[in-house]
Amino acid sequence: MRVYQPDELPSRLERVGVLAGAGRFPIVFAEAARRQGYHVHGVGVIGMASDELSPLCDSFETVGLAKIGKAIRSFRENNVRHVVMAGKIEKSVLFQPRRWLKLMPDWRAIHMFFSYVRENRKDDTFLMAVIREFERDQIKFGSALDFCPELLVQHGFLTRRKPTAAQWKDIRFGWEIAKEMGRLDIGQSVMVNDLAVIAVEAIEGTDRCIRRAGEFCRRGGFTIVKVSKPQQDMRFDVPTIGLQTIQTMHESGARCLAIESGMTIMLDQQEVVDLADKLGIAIVSINAEELQLRVAS
Repeated sequence: MRVYQPDELPSRLERVGVLAGAGRFPIVFAEAARRQGYHVHGVGVIGMASDELSPLCDSFETVGLAKIGKAIRSFRENNVRHVVMAGKIEKSVLFQPRRWLKLMPDWRAIHMFFSYVRENRKDDTFLMAVIREFERDQIKFGSALDFCPELLVQHGFLTRRKPTAAQWKDIRFGWEIAKEMGRLDIGQSVMVNDLAVIAVEAIEGTDRCIRRAGEFCRRGGFTIVKVSKPQQDMRFDVPTIGLQTIQTMHESGARCLAIESGMTIMLDQQEVVDLADKLGIAIVSINAEELQLRVAS
């Protein structure tokens, strides 16, 4: 598995940057970096980055999704050479009518698109293209987890409720399918019930996929398997769950969540576990080796 490891973290005398999408991850990163003594410059994607992020940064600016040149200039002008990506980047706008008029890409975005994104529009392709375009200005991307490694979920049962025998069968069944979907860079999650795939995550993201599964599986009780990609680059798109995931599971009828240990981010972990316990949802953090042992037994 290809896991990115930066040569070294920036010194405390250097500023670190965060290129922020949607969700709580950018907020958690900024808090962690500030606690460690770093000055943080944030660049938030308009319509995605939370309003809560700006007060946590020493300096902050917003940019449009296709304003790559403006984002690069913002980091350069603030003497930032080490940047992390955090938060979900919504790609749905790329499939709306008159997308070019809505996005109004600048010249750096156009260069990035025609230089690095011509073969396909997969998530990894887009995100690697961003990294390559920034590298032209000697701006290096690292993993946010180098600043807050405690967000990675450890191995074991996280909730009081454990998977039933039937749910373990669904976890084993869904694991390889989810890994294959990750290998194809389609998504990281599958929804399974009675050894049948109910829904596969794609561009809509995990929460919407859970809701779609709930529409098909009206009786509820389905299992969610969320894993890393076999080629996971830890600089971006690391599998992430949080309070919203558990709430959506409850509202949609899902009863079990299996995630990959050491490769999945859990935001607000204690609150997530407490909510899952309250709602009677099982969360288990496992790896491929344990699944093989369970199959053998």
